[in-house]
Amino acid sequence: MRYISTRGCAPVLSFEETVMTGLASDGGLYVPERIPKFSQKDLIELNNCSYAESAFRIMRLFIDDIDDKPLKDLIKKSYTRFSNDAIVPIKQIGKNQFLLELFNGPTLAFKDIALQLMGNLIDYFLKKRGEKAVIMGATSGDTGSAAISGFCDCKNLEIFILHPNKMISEIQRRQMTTVKKDNIHNIAIKGNFDEAQAIVKESFNKSCFIKGRRLIAINSINWARILAQTVYYIVAAISVGAPYREISFSVPSANFGNIFAGYIAYKMGLPIRQLVIATNVNNILHRIIEYNDFSRRELVNTIAPAMDIVVSSNFERLLFYAYNKNSNAIKNLFNKFNKENYTIIDEKPLNKLRNLFYSTSVNDKTILSVISDIYKRNGIIVDPHTAIGLMAAERCNNYPEIPMITMATAHPAKFYDTIIKAGIEIQVPNSIKELLKKEERYCILPANINKVHSYMCNVV
Repeated sequence: MRYISTRGCAPVLSFEETVMTGLASDGGLYVPERIPKFSQKDLIELNNCSYAESAFRIMRLFIDDIDDKPLKDLIKKSYTRFSNDAIVPIKQIGKNQFLLELFNGPTLAFKDIALQLMGNLIDYFLKKRGEKAVIMGATSGDTGSAAISGFCDCKNLEIFILHPNKMISEIQRRQMTTVKKDNIHNIAIKGNFDEAQAIVKESFNKSCFIKGRRLIAINSINWARILAQTVYYIVAAISVGAPYREISFSVPSANFGNIFAGYIAYKMGLPIRQLVIATNVNNILHRIIEYNDFSRRELVNTIAPAMDIVVSSNFERLLFYAYNKNSNAIKNLFNKFNKENYTIIDEKPLNKLRNLFYSTSVNDKTILSVISDIYKRNGIIVDPHTAIGLMAAERCNNYPEIPMITMATAHPAKFYDTIIKAGIEIQVPNSIKELLKKEERYCILPANINKVHSYMCNVV
């Protein structure tokens, strides 16, 4: 399998090189040259497989540079630290309404599913090459802690995670800053997530600043993240009747990596009727789908901080397919956006997206109401991001006869203050209680790429 850039000017890479590169050298994102197809028979056969076995069968179609046994071993190892044997258990919460729990990993967020695997993949490739590398990522909440958990035992890596200072929950911050490993470096940026993300993206255009080491991306711009997440769409859909019936998904969405994995599953042959984009009031994705309003707006801080993002990086991958892989069109779209803070999607590709994607935007008041209501009805406590997904499932469900699966993306205890504000007493897991006792270690830097690079070079 070969991987190509959405902007058409970067080298074509193998899976290994794609994982080890992250962002393409032309500023685009890597996608598979072709998307393999699953037949109905292939999907039916997955019904009798464990999660790890399903992951192997699905990922094998995209990976041709790791032999079967090491790939199986890497996948199996990646899911040994999850608290539920199903990895992603599913609960029915109403007629044709389901909740997919994606937070049973070590940091209690859906990011664990991809980053536990990605840590093992990168460690495998580095050992094979005899190389050392630097991991760099930005987080709006959960990516950072999941990356640190997935990579902290990798002896060939230094890990730098940028987060917006005072803009994530205390528990999210402490899951990163209390890890006492010499190769873990947390940087609080005096700015918002988009400024942190911009520093990371620009760093890959200037990767020579880290002399003698490869710079690797761990945000969802890295294809390995998307591939790992594609698995749970297929596994979940099969558990409620696919491929014999269509399935819909409601997905709390910010950087668009999670829901894009659903789109890949759809392109592989999974019978998906609706992919619902659930956003908070930082709603560029909703505005694009609903109004073709592809414009940059000021960030609003909300009680769903992992979704406090102005620009959704992975949306470029979707547009690449909507424009029938026309990389020149994608390059022009984003050149205009970067210069003028807005761009316009052509009518034909936008209508193509609207046949599958639906969207809504949910404010803080409604989030609290949903958390309270679902607890009263079902006795289930959900985090604020999942609450957005549930409200989107309710508003956008055009086919009530079809199962609608909402992604539960984080354990509610990670957002303790918000749950209390919704009027619910919540039992905090012991792992989180222990975090509150531990000493933190991080530095605070301005949102300035030169300052960040200087700090990194001094550490490495």
